Amino acid sequence: MVGIIAAMQIELDLIKSSLDNVEEEKHGGVTFYKGEYKGRQAVAAVCGIGKVFAALCTEAMILTYSPDIIINTGVAGSLSEGLHILDCTVAERCVQHDMDTSPLGDPVGMISGINRIYFDTDKYGADLLCDCYKSIGVRPVPCTVASGDVFVADEEKKAYIRDTFGASVCEMEGAAIAHVCYVNETPFVISRAISDGADGDAQIDFPVMCKTAAERSSKAVLEFIKRYGE
Repeated sequence: MVGIIAAMQIELDLIKSSLDNVEEEKHGGVTFYKGEYKGRQAVAAVCGIGKVFAALCTEAMILTYSPDIIINTGVAGSLSEGLHILDCTVAERCVQHDMDTSPLGDPVGMISGINRIYFDTDKYGADLLCDCYKSIGVRPVPCTVASGDVFVADEEKKAYIRDTFGASVCEMEGAAIAHVCYVNETPFVISRAISDGADGDAQIDFPVMCKTAAERSSKAVLEFIKRYGE
């Protein structure tokens, strides 16, 4: 079974509408849509925006459905001059850019207790997802994704995240999902399409481009469901 998590309904619409024999269930305050795509089992959910909602949804999904792998799909802001609106990325690793216990002597970004800064995505899943993008005519960019409870929309914050963590993409859920998957020993991958430049124009670009960007990521995820485990 493939688990799919998106932060917003618009990021899940295409996937949800493509599932057959859908059963709607609620666990831990989250609504899950369990069904099939091309004969393969999948369960999908909208977690809500931000790291706490993302973590709650991921834990509920793992405990209830035990997915073989979780895909976090959706849109993100670009931190790189080489990534433009509607470009697509597949994360190699992710980091929580707003985690900071450095006054206690820790490196910025380190998660206390498990002593990790970066979470690596599942290599088989990431490679397959890249192939799925290529099969729909999109060449994805492997990258580091930075997550935090802030909508990045200024050059100074953008430069800090990029330069501190080597990230090319910023959003608000992926690394929290990764954190929960790591603790639960569940493989995960992150698919993102660029909706804005995480700069002064982000407030304008995001609402306009979000739907188109989300659909591009969703098409690759649907192909992934069909091919995972072949």
